[in-house]
Amino acid sequence: MAKTGYSATLIAPAKLNLSLTVLGKRPDGFHDLVSLVAFADLHDVLSVTLAETAVDQLTVAGPFAGSLDRDNLILKAVSAVRDAIKAVPPLSITLHKTIPVAAGLGGGSADAAAILRLLARQHGLAAMAPPIQEIAAGLGADIPVCLQSRCRYMRGTGTTLDPEQSGFARYPALLVNPGAAVPTGAVFKTLAAKKKAATDTSVPHGLTEEILAGRNDLEAPAVAVAPEIGPVLRTLSGLPGALGARLSGSGATCFTLFKTDSARDQAAELFRQTYPAYWMHAGALRNWDPDSLFPETPAFSG
Repeated sequence: MAKTGYSATLIAPAKLNLSLTVLGKRPDGFHDLVSLVAFADLHDVLSVTLAETAVDQLTVAGPFAGSLDRDNLILKAVSAVRDAIKAVPPLSITLHKTIPVAAGLGGGSADAAAILRLLARQHGLAAMAPPIQEIAAGLGADIPVCLQSRCRYMRGTGTTLDPEQSGFARYPALLVNPGAAVPTGAVFKTLAAKKKAATDTSVPHGLTEEILAGRNDLEAPAVAVAPEIGPVLRTLSGLPGALGARLSGSGATCFTLFKTDSARDQAAELFRQTYPAYWMHAGALRNWDPDSLFPETPAFSG
């Protein structure tokens, strides 16, 4: 459990799009989609205390601190809660940035969701309370699904959430990012999938089949924008014990799943021999319990 008051350590888990189907472009220029989202044991850590100044303070550390925009979703989330619910004192926040930035892993959304969970708790609200979901949706399409960090489908522009998927199990996973720049706008411009009716949101597979055999409609356009993704996907899918390979979101992080930790670890060693310079995380997908998102002590990964 977190400490009382605004002194807390917060976990912000990375999200993965296990599947992503683009249904069509909306009149407002956004796209309707349906995506099965899960969360990894990879995470950022936020340390929060009361600020000694009259304004919020954000300090960033960790392996990906240098690539982060200081006009950050965390501070926007604090301001949004302050505007909607009031009574939020100035906060001093240290972000230990372990999730790669602009990588299809929702790191910025996860960070914003983490601070929203804390502020919701401070005001006696559940993380999924309608006022918090409304604030989250106004800040970014991936933030609502990150509030609980549990496997579920998101729909529409990403802000419509299905109930949590029952039966989701832990999956050993290998995540790889080649460091390619993949602008989301360029990926959608390249998207050549057929436009479907926006009401066609049916999912043809069961949960296990969707996890292991689903598709990402943004994968082919992302490879067209950043060709170095293609060899990564092919190498991952050919590793011993790999259960396919897929892109998360619009990339550039690719992932594959395994039946056992030992199979994942052996595959990670083989992959590293081919691509020693690429970022890699050998971990697992999991559902996060509410209390595990508020640890008593910092839990830095990476």
